[in-house]
Amino acid sequence: MDRLHRNERISVLQRILCESPGRIFTLGYFTEMFNCAKSSVSEDIDIIRSSLEKTGAGTIETIPGASGGVRYVPRMSRDVVLKLAERLSAELSGKERILPGGYLYMLDAIYDPGTVSEVGRVFAGYFHDRPVDYVITVETKGIPLAFMTAAYLSKPLVIARRNIEATDGASVNINYVSGSSERIQTMVLPMRSLKRGSWLLFIDDFMKGGGTAKGILELAREFDCRVAGAGVLIETYMPDRDLPVDCFSLLTLYGVDGAAGMTDIKPSPRLLAEGR
Repeated sequence: MDRLHRNERISVLQRILCESPGRIFTLGYFTEMFNCAKSSVSEDIDIIRSSLEKTGAGTIETIPGASGGVRYVPRMSRDVVLKLAERLSAELSGKERILPGGYLYMLDAIYDPGTVSEVGRVFAGYFHDRPVDYVITVETKGIPLAFMTAAYLSKPLVIARRNIEATDGASVNINYVSGSSERIQTMVLPMRSLKRGSWLLFIDDFMKGGGTAKGILELAREFDCRVAGAGVLIETYMPDRDLPVDCFSLLTLYGVDGAAGMTDIKPSPRLLAEGR
């Protein structure tokens, strides 16, 4: 590569780091790429770190030691996360989203690439310090959120399906009671999906009674794995859900009044309480 000016070098550095969140890059990797001194690369990284932190877009962590280096962590600031939660609350509160039975239409939000990317960054930043080996979800609506979270954590995505496929090989299946539908559902995962003793992060779009999350906990035990936490876009207000893992939600749904055309949805209480 031809020798670059500092502003050009910083631009390339930031792109490389932000496109590979969680990946550790040695300073030597960049000095060879740019044909410059380690001190110059270190100064460039300090500038990038300051810019990311000032805009609430994350930070650059330095890992000491022989195998150390630097990595981008997509830890968004509370103000940025709160603005996202407030925007989504407003978008999802429209009376035209209320469906028969008191359900809420939100497919356009969870399938929008920009929104999914932002929410995935929130989950990745919140659970960044947890021991996560895999991100896991259940088909189908939670897949985009789980995929983006896995991408920002640089971890593989595992999807528990409803039915066994011939191409899965030997599989584990369990039955659980879904909190949203209050019906018995089946959860299936091929034996080769997980390594024994791994830590899982459960990501989903919606949580009511926590039945799906409890199903994931049971499935994890079948693989001798543990669940490091759960991240959901929306959870219904239910103080006695009693999940044995840390569950972080971006939004809380307090109720849907179809007759009045009103939806009471707000940023989660935990998010509102932070920084007070």
